[in-house]
Amino acid sequence: MSDQLAWVTSTRRMFHQIPELGFDLFKTSKQVQDIMESLGYSVESVAKTGWLAFKQGELNEAIAFRADMDALPVSETTNVDFVSEHPGKMHACGHDGHMTMLLGLAKRLANRHTKYSVVFIFQPAEEGPGGAKIIVNSMLFKKFDIKAIFGIHLYPGLQEGIFGLCEGPMMAQNGEFDLTIQGVSAHGAQPHLGTDAILAQAALIQGFHSIVSRNLNPLDSAVITVGTIKGGEARNIIAQSVSLSGTIRAFDENVYAMLKKRMKSVIDGCEAAYGVRIESSIRDYYPPVINDRKLVQLTRSMFNEYEYTDIQPLMISEDFSFYQQAIPGCFVLLGTGNDEKGYISPLHSSNFNFDEVALLKGIDFFENILINFGA
Repeated sequence: MSDQLAWVTSTRRMFHQIPELGFDLFKTSKQVQDIMESLGYSVESVAKTGWLAFKQGELNEAIAFRADMDALPVSETTNVDFVSEHPGKMHACGHDGHMTMLLGLAKRLANRHTKYSVVFIFQPAEEGPGGAKIIVNSMLFKKFDIKAIFGIHLYPGLQEGIFGLCEGPMMAQNGEFDLTIQGVSAHGAQPHLGTDAILAQAALIQGFHSIVSRNLNPLDSAVITVGTIKGGEARNIIAQSVSLSGTIRAFDENVYAMLKKRMKSVIDGCEAAYGVRIESSIRDYYPPVINDRKLVQLTRSMFNEYEYTDIQPLMISEDFSFYQQAIPGCFVLLGTGNDEKGYISPLHSSNFNFDEVALLKGIDFFENILINFGA
C-alpha cells in the first residue's frame, strides 16, 4: 500500500468510527481542525462545528471545495473492524470519505504554490437541517472572492472510480409534508352518524397523485410520495383521526411551487367534500442542485472518455444547492460500486461501505480543477 493510500485509508476509517449528527460534530470537528492545523492552515469556525480555511494563491480570486461532515441515525451492520463506536449512528452516506478527500487535497497543497487561491469548506448538517445555507449567509463566506465551488458525492450506483457528470439540473428541490385529518367517530355499523377520516384520506391521496399525472407538463418531472399513514381505532369503528406524511420533489422551482399550490387546493376540496378538518404543514428544505454548464464542460474536458459517464438527474436532494445560488458550482458523483469486493449497498444503507482507493480519484479531481480552471 502506498503512503498516500495508507494515509487516506486510516483517515477515513478514523472518521468512520466517530459518526455524529447535525451540527453536533464535536469529535469530528476537532479532528478536522487538528489535521488542518498540522498541515499549516489557519481555520475559522463557522456554522457551530464547521470550518473554513484559506490558502493564498497568485490571484486573490478563489476556488472553493466543500466536504460535508455529518452522519446518519443508522445502526451499522457492516461488521468491519473499524465499525462505528456510537450505536445508532453511522457514516452511511460517505461523508467520512468526503472529509478525507478534502483533507487529502489540503495535504497535497500544503507546501505548493497555486495560481488561484483556495477555500476549504468543512460543513456540518448536510443531512439536515442544512449547514450550507448558514455558511453561505456568513460573513466568512462573503469575504472571499470565490469564482466557483466544487463538491463530490460518493455513489455506489456507479462503478468504482468512475465520475458521474450532469449539466444543469442534477438533484431535486425537496420538501416534506404532514397532514392530520379530523373526522367524527361512530360505530362501523352506523357510518351515517360519523365523518370518516379514512375515506377522506383515500380521496386526498388520489388527489395528490392526480397532480403529477394531470397538472404537470409531461416534459417536466416531479414526485409526490405519501410515505406513512396512521389512523383508526378498531375494525368496527369509523375513524376519527388519520395522519399521513410524505415528500415532494421537483427539479424546477416553479414546478415545485405549483405542486404546493395544487396540494392546498386538494386539501381544501377534501375538507369541503367529506366534512372533515385537515391540519397541514409543508416544509421547504433544499433548492435544486443545478450545475453550471461551463464548469461541467471544464470537468468533462479533464477526463478520458472511460473515466466518466453522463448521468440522468436524480430525485435525491443536497444542500450543496445553496452554494450554487450564491456562486457557480459543479457537483459530481464518484463511483464506489464494486461487485467483486461486495460494495453494492446503496447510500443510507446500514451496510454501506467502499474501498478507500476511490478517494484518491477524488483528490486528483480537486487538484486537476485547480490546474485547469480558467485555462
